[in-house]
Amino acid sequence: MDAKIIRKPTSFRLRTDVLDILRKKAALANRTLNNYVESLLIKDAYSDEPNETTKAAISEVLSEDKNKKDTYKSVDALMSELMK
Repeated sequence: MDAKIIRKPTSFRLRTDVLDILRKKAALANRTLNNYVESLLIKDAYSDEPNETTKAAISEVLSEDKNKKDTYKSVDALMSELMK
């Protein structure tokens, strides 16, 4: 079950030209200004954290034999291996 998200009213001072642009973009996306700005802030706040698929891939790569290095004598040899 999802946890309830608690929101706290907050105010920011923005340049009027930036606010106008945000309002237009929110309207084009058929979203409220609050929802649009919140989504931008969330995207920025979590941008440095990889998603679960990426975390699993990183873990897999780190657990593999670090001395294993496939080398190929030509691009054709590499492509042949990839097409198997």
